[in-house]
Amino acid sequence: MRTVIFDLDGTLADTSGDLLAAANHCFRHMGHGDVLIDGQDAAVALRGGRMMLTHGLKRVGEYSEDTVFEYYPMLLEAYSKAIDTHTRFYPGALEAVDILRGAGYGVGICTNKPEGLADLLLTRLGVRDQFASLVGADTLPVRKPDPEPLREAARRAGGHPDLCVLIGDSDTDRNTAKAAGVPSVLVTFGPSGDDMAALEPEALLHHFDDLPELVTDLIGAAA
Repeated sequence: MRTVIFDLDGTLADTSGDLLAAANHCFRHMGHGDVLIDGQDAAVALRGGRMMLTHGLKRVGEYSEDTVFEYYPMLLEAYSKAIDTHTRFYPGALEAVDILRGAGYGVGICTNKPEGLADLLLTRLGVRDQFASLVGADTLPVRKPDPEPLREAARRAGGHPDLCVLIGDSDTDRNTAKAAGVPSVLVTFGPSGDDMAALEPEALLHHFDDLPELVTDLIGAAA
């Protein structure tokens, strides 16, 4: 079976608002107030919790690895309690997933979000059952850009790892697909969209309406 594997944050959904809120919870606890700014720091948010803490601490001139380590669990706890308050799927994302599944492709997720949080988010949003696989940052001993999480997501979705395509939004996704020897499609509607062309993926995605045709062009029809 051919499979279409999606990154989650910044690809299927804009999760930046809830991520930034969790980071700012930590900064308020430190006495700094809201350090990160909704919208302006969206690209930072989509690089993960440690990156948000690092970026914010450097902004206030108090960065240390120990502080990031200390507050990361607090960030995860705050995020888990309000994981779906501001998160929204990008226009056409779920419709494209339905079309791909209906055409016979296996559909899964490979994310560097911890698996438990990714599962919680998708469940809260009512779409967990639409994805045959979910591989997170801690599912395996390695994470993206190592190719094995992508390969495992394809296998768990019922497919052959050589017959998949990765839909993502970052150099991490581009490098993961390249290491796995499969094509990547990078979205241009996320916070870092203007930078995607320079990564030279096999295709750029400007709207999810175009994804089914791109998938067929890159890995062939499902059947």
